[in-house]
Amino acid sequence: MFVLYLHRVTASRDGQGQILQRFPEKDWEDNPFPQGIELFCQPSGWQLFTERNPPSFFVAVLTDISSERHYCACFTFWEAVESAQVMLPAGVEGEAQESSSLVQPAQLFAPKSLVLVSRLDHTEVFRNSLGLIYTIYVDGLSASLENVIGNLLTCTIPITGGAQRTISLGAGDRQVIQTPINDSLPVSSCSVAVLFRQLGITNVLCLFCAALTEHKILFLSSSYQRLTDACRALLALMFPLKYSFTYVPILPAQLLEVLSTPTPFIIGVSSIFHSETQELLDVVIADLDGGTVTIPECIHISLLPEPLLHQTREALSMILDPELEVADLAFPPSTVSAPSLKMQDKEIRAVFLRLFAQLLQGYRWCLHIIRIHPEPVIRFHKAAFLGQRGLVEDDFLTKVLEGMAFAGFVTERGAPYRAIDLFDEVRGDFNRRPLPFPRLDEGTVQWIIDQATAKLQTAPPAVKAEKKCMVPSGPPIAAIMERNGSALANSARRLEVVRNCISYVFENKMLEAKKLLPAVLRAMKGRAARHCLTQELNLHVQQNRAVLDHQQFDFIVRVMNCCLQDCTAMDEHGIAAALLPLVTAFCRKLSPGITQFAYSCVQEHVVWTNIQFWEAMFYCDVQNHIRALYLESNEENHVDEGPQEEKSALEIASEQRRLWPTMSREKQQELIQKEESTVFSQAIHYANRMSYLLLPLDTSKNRLLRSSGLGDVESVSNSFVTNSIAGSVAESYDTESGFEDAESSDVANYVVRFINRFVDKVCTESGVTNEHLKGLHIMIPALCCCESPPEQGKGPKLLRPSLLVGEECVMEGLRVYLMPDGREEAAGGNIGGPPLLPAEGAIFLTTYRIVFKGTPTDPLVGEQVVVRSFPIASLTKEKKINVQAQVDQFIQEVLQLRSCTFQVLRIAFDEEVASESAEVFRKHLHKLRYPQHVRGTFAFTVGQSPKQAMQPKAKEKNPSLRYRRFSAPLPGSGNAKKTIGRPYVTRKKYTPPTWEQRSSQHFQEDDEDEISDRSTLTPSTIIKPSDKMTMSHLVERACCRDYQRMGLGTLSNSLTRSKNEPFRISTVNRMYAVCRSYPGLLIVPQSIQDNTIQRISRCYRQNRFPVICWRNSRTKAVLLRSGGLHGKGVVGLFKSQNAPTAGTCQSQTDSTSLEQEKYLQAVINSMPHYADASGRNTLTERAVAMTLPSLAGKWGSIRASGRMSNYVLNMEIGSRLAGKDLLSAQHNGAPSEASFLRQHRASLYIIGDKSQLKVTPDPLQHWEVVPIEVFDVRQVKASFKKLMKACVPGSPSTDPSLAYLRTLEESEWLSQIHKILQISVLVVELLDTGSSVLVSLEDGWDITTQVVSLVQLLSDPYYRTMEGFRLLVEKEWLSFGHRFSHRGAQTLAGQSSGFAPVFLQFLDCVHQIHLQFPMEFEFTQYYLKFLSYHYVSNRFRTFLLDSDYERIELGLLYEEKGERKSQQVYKSIWDYIDRLNKKTPVFFNYMYAPEDGEVLRPYSNISNLKVWDYYTQEVLSEGPSYDWELVQGQPEHVEVEDRQDSSAPQTKRKIIWPCYDNRSRVEPDAISKLLEELHNLEAELGQVPERWKDTWDKVKASQRTEARQEASRQWALLLGTGCGSHGASPLQLSWFSLWLLGAELFGPSPLGSRPPVRGSEALTRSLAARRSYEGTLYKKGAFMKPWKPRWFVLDKTKHQLRYYDNRMDTECKGVIDLAEVESITPGTPTMGAPKTVEEKAFFDLKTTKRVYNFCAQDVQLAQQWIDRIQSCLSDA
Repeated sequence: MFVLYLHRVTASRDGQGQILQRFPEKDWEDNPFPQGIELFCQPSGWQLFTERNPPSFFVAVLTDISSERHYCACFTFWEAVESAQVMLPAGVEGEAQESSSLVQPAQLFAPKSLVLVSRLDHTEVFRNSLGLIYTIYVDGLSASLENVIGNLLTCTIPITGGAQRTISLGAGDRQVIQTPINDSLPVSSCSVAVLFRQLGITNVLCLFCAALTEHKILFLSSSYQRLTDACRALLALMFPLKYSFTYVPILPAQLLEVLSTPTPFIIGVSSIFHSETQELLDVVIADLDGGTVTIPECIHISLLPEPLLHQTREALSMILDPELEVADLAFPPSTVSAPSLKMQDKEIRAVFLRLFAQLLQGYRWCLHIIRIHPEPVIRFHKAAFLGQRGLVEDDFLTKVLEGMAFAGFVTERGAPYRAIDLFDEVRGDFNRRPLPFPRLDEGTVQWIIDQATAKLQTAPPAVKAEKKCMVPSGPPIAAIMERNGSALANSARRLEVVRNCISYVFENKMLEAKKLLPAVLRAMKGRAARHCLTQELNLHVQQNRAVLDHQQFDFIVRVMNCCLQDCTAMDEHGIAAALLPLVTAFCRKLSPGITQFAYSCVQEHVVWTNIQFWEAMFYCDVQNHIRALYLESNEENHVDEGPQEEKSALEIASEQRRLWPTMSREKQQELIQKEESTVFSQAIHYANRMSYLLLPLDTSKNRLLRSSGLGDVESVSNSFVTNSIAGSVAESYDTESGFEDAESSDVANYVVRFINRFVDKVCTESGVTNEHLKGLHIMIPALCCCESPPEQGKGPKLLRPSLLVGEECVMEGLRVYLMPDGREEAAGGNIGGPPLLPAEGAIFLTTYRIVFKGTPTDPLVGEQVVVRSFPIASLTKEKKINVQAQVDQFIQEVLQLRSCTFQVLRIAFDEEVASESAEVFRKHLHKLRYPQHVRGTFAFTVGQSPKQAMQPKAKEKNPSLRYRRFSAPLPGSGNAKKTIGRPYVTRKKYTPPTWEQRSSQHFQEDDEDEISDRSTLTPSTIIKPSDKMTMSHLVERACCRDYQRMGLGTLSNSLTRSKNEPFRISTVNRMYAVCRSYPGLLIVPQSIQDNTIQRISRCYRQNRFPVICWRNSRTKAVLLRSGGLHGKGVVGLFKSQNAPTAGTCQSQTDSTSLEQEKYLQAVINSMPHYADASGRNTLTERAVAMTLPSLAGKWGSIRASGRMSNYVLNMEIGSRLAGKDLLSAQHNGAPSEASFLRQHRASLYIIGDKSQLKVTPDPLQHWEVVPIEVFDVRQVKASFKKLMKACVPGSPSTDPSLAYLRTLEESEWLSQIHKILQISVLVVELLDTGSSVLVSLEDGWDITTQVVSLVQLLSDPYYRTMEGFRLLVEKEWLSFGHRFSHRGAQTLAGQSSGFAPVFLQFLDCVHQIHLQFPMEFEFTQYYLKFLSYHYVSNRFRTFLLDSDYERIELGLLYEEKGERKSQQVYKSIWDYIDRLNKKTPVFFNYMYAPEDGEVLRPYSNISNLKVWDYYTQEVLSEGPSYDWELVQGQPEHVEVEDRQDSSAPQTKRKIIWPCYDNRSRVEPDAISKLLEELHNLEAELGQVPERWKDTWDKVKASQRTEARQEASRQWALLLGTGCGSHGASPLQLSWFSLWLLGAELFGPSPLGSRPPVRGSEALTRSLAARRSYEGTLYKKGAFMKPWKPRWFVLDKTKHQLRYYDNRMDTECKGVIDLAEVESITPGTPTMGAPKTVEEKAFFDLKTTKRVYNFCAQDVQLAQQWIDRIQSCLSDA
């Protein structure tokens, strides 16, 4: 109890209450002091009044943190205070005093409150007690206030259900306390009746429904007590449900913001704050004083279902207005007495109690008891209740059952054995019919009287014993529904049809069953027929399994699907529940070992994705098993008794709860453990069932999983959430995240998450132990991965493609048809052969490729596997097309994907593939094809994460240098290190900056001012000694290696500035400041300073000034390359020298032009024959004649003929060649003599673009300009598109051969090849006659690169080796900045520019040359195809980015060699080729027989050119053969399968299909075959196989020796005669030697069988050359092992010491690599060593891994072994 008063008043008259006294002064233990009680005593605020108000009384209700309600009875009266006592703020003191003389009365009254806080609600007792205290105080009675308050706080309140009790507070008073019958029953006094009088029947019913469906309700009144009464009345009407949301009957003014809370509430507010409530949009407002209820437009309140609503209204009308019943009577009764308010109150509550009994009738039959011990756990099956009551569509009851109040109701009242109250009794007796008055038992009555008389003297019990009993369940719902007449009628005839049909199916009378099928399908619309079906099917399941034949299975599945299609997600009629055990029982045998269950065909139903369904099913099954558990134990105990009546689960639970206290501790623990095990086993069972029904057979069918929001189970779980919350969660499922969430590879993850959440929920609620729960979570992912249901019968099984190391599947297979395109071979057509297309299979999207894998639809070739794939990076066009297909009528759309690797995929998605899946496939494809940055390409994402790659390994010594990467040091910086990225003094590895740091740098573009500023910063070109380390990596680059090979200069010579050298390596571009697209080291004339170079570079496009890239070793003529000239440079360079100049701008242009001229002159001066000449460069005829013999180069043929003899140059060459002249060439494509030869020959020819070089020749200059017409990149793109359509047409044409030739001609591709070859041959001629050539076309990185590369290839045999060709590509294409990324459209930025195959054109030219000179190239055509494929595949990093500068920026250029993060994932294509070349001769040309110094001059006429078979051939059996790992071992695998399957006699005959088989692999050439068989034989004999190249070299060497020794006629015939200038070709000899070797090895034994020992000896003899020494040595075993004699072989070739058990043993027991040997030292005998051997015969071999102990037979042998091993080590 507290006494409160007004504590402080401000000028605005607002005050604050303060507690004066409280009793008791310390809190009760079970009842803490409620904070903020002063707010509730004056809800409108503490204020002063000018007159004394009468005392007031009301009860406020507070709710504490544990949901306990505290009733605060507040009795307020007013006491007078003087004006002076009012505290005013300092600032307004004077003003308040002035106004007080006019307005302020002499006396003010302040409120004072007496508050009684109780957890019991006895309003009248509170009112009387506080009124008594006030009366004693006011009237000055003699009673002691302390005594009264002490008695009040310690008085005893009687227990519930007890009799009335009278108490006195010690002031002569009498207080009568009456407690309610039951604690759970609310006390309403007459508040319910008052509420109906204030608002009326309709409004109160509306509020009642709003409260049950969890809306916000606000009461307004000027009376606080009426607010409390109205709120109490509404709660009383809701009995037996309890309100669990915010409940504040009187809300103080300071807490009005509570009204904006999002959760439901019932709140009362004084009507003086009416205006503040106007803005509330989602609150139902009841004005008690005005009698209105206001419902906002945005709220829909669900009302009671009919006819309950009507019946309730009628009943209420009769109670509230009893005269209504007799109002129409002609002779009404004289008086109709209206009952008192209290009586009306109870009658109204009785109506609502009956209403709830009707609403929830039969609810106990839908309770599932899932645990009995230690505490009952009960769940309610909402769907079954609504279904059985026929109220599925009823909005009101659905919301009530989902609400928090009903959840509490189930928890509180679900227990089967507890104390029962009024509601249980009303519901149990609801349908009881009245019986006649019974006869009473007199004996019982008399016994009770005697007992009472005996105990009359004893005191009454202080505590009422709680009586527990079995809670009555009432009649089952079915009985209620039948009685009410609302059961669904279904004719017995229909059910009979269903029964007959099912019996026909199982009797295998399928014809009769099919006749009845339409009637059955119609009957399935009715619920009874569906129930009948499930019952009938159940009869045919024996021991949980029923195996059917195909027809029966299809029929049963169809009926099941029909049955399920009308089921809602709730399954309120229990159809899906009844079918669930059946779908895992019915099955059929597809093939031996493969069984298909019915569940695989009924997955497409929404009910399976509803977690509420699974929970209800689980609880139902658990209840049945728990019931069975106790029934079994009862049967054991009552064996001899008669038949027992079936007990329900709740009855069993009630009995068990009654017995629980009487059981022993051990018995209790045993029951708990049994129940927990039962629940756990059911959880495992359901996890399996859910995986069966949720995991789709085909992952493209995950529409159901996505659309139902399976990923967000919280939105549909069976927990009780408010409507507003549940709605928001349900809608939160991200439907737009299809790009990530719709990935079919995630379906298993979805299902795992779904099952995990289900298991978590049901197991936590059912009390499963944590250990069991963990075990379940470990098991579920395995279920979803391995428990994949068997494949469906429809369509062939999806075949998975092989993947590279690091290649990952982005999108699992979508079932598609691969449609035929315009190529005839695969589709049969005129050529004949089996139609391999169309094929049915799946399309897979990986990080690297698009792969189709499937089988032909034609049954004749249905066993073959068809694979067609291409790298994603090579995709050039994607479009949707319409195709007239005869494959399947359900094809939705055809997607045509075209690749620049000459492949077309025309895929038609199967009807089962959702259109969204196809769209997701396209989006993924686009995202992978065009990554944001080159770091997103496969070459980067395969091996390592980009973040790791970019982390610097060591801490920065000088971090400031990182931000000045490409700027030169300032003047006066002394020995500042000019580094690329960081100092190289301590570490040689280039470490690029992190992305975060790099993003802050802004590299400036190549504008002129920036470069000229930089040029002033580097006055000297001599590298300081400290800078030499900076160059270490640049020197290793291909450019620099090639410069040194050709003798164009070394870095050391350039540093010393040796005047003897005409050229030097300039480091002017080492920071890439002069030209971003050039390499760091360049060859320039010795006399040209670096600052001159910087100025010259501005005249050329992209600053690509002329640099030397090759020098003819014989004539010393040089080949230069540059970009085209800018306009101003052209004018300055070629204008007349004595022309007048105007203005400074012109003079500046002139100075640059003069420097250009000086530069070109320096190039000319470098040529040796120019050293003595002065003025014009004229060569005498003698000089020309001296050069002529060497001109007779090799023209296009396998053998050079004397055709060049008539091509003698008898005049000096001057080549002003117009484009037209160039085209008028000879029959072989060489320029005609008339136009090609002129009187004068220049020292330097500049080949430039005709459109830019429209100038007249200057006779004073020593160079000539050759303007030619070249095609631009746009023409290359257009030509390539047409070429692709010609070689890989999209659709078949009527006459394929004509169409092909016509389209090929229209493409002009061969014309462009012709043009490039023609220009290249011209340049070769000029260089070979001693003139230098500068190729200056376009920007200097496309056609220039093609021409310059081809010229070097034709002129220098070195570039025709594998090593040289690699160097050529690295130098001219990579270092000199061909824009691979831009031309290949490798990133999103390049998407608009499209694909331009400049490099492919160059490779095609090399292919044409290779065809004409097959013996001049070390590599094969396959090597060129391999490069063509992989330069666009993005598998390797080699061809990424546009220049060395960009590669340095990304840290690609100077990756340390030997530091491979993964040996399997190669970053460089060259490393990959090297490794592959060591394993297999796939890149090696056996016909390679080069002639030293040979210059090639290929024919370039179109008639001499061939269409490259790379454009037209394909291998459908394995896909492109350029990813070597993917195609290894496949043919052998197929053969083994064929051999197993066929019983026919084996034949060695092979059929090789065009476009299907890889001919070179199925039928390899003889040399490859012999090498392979030799390798296999070595392996079979236990020898370490030798590398094929070593074998080949040995055979060639032995063949040469034999050829020299035996130059007989046989050899001469074999070699052939008249070979011309080629000399003897080793080809035939090599082949013959191998053949001889093979014959010697294999003898007469068939290929593949193991040869006899004789063959083994022959092999030993032939391999003896490799073994430099062999014999027996004793060897000490490893730790704790004995000495043993072993046969040792020292192999000098392989640099190995091998040992065997004995001399005849073919299996090597161990190998010691001599590369690991550190030393050989004399040894000492150890334990177990041979006794007879001298001590000096021991020696030790120490390797990096261990020390080997050896012992020879004597000292001499030991010394021989030591000497031999030492000589091997010294040779290495």
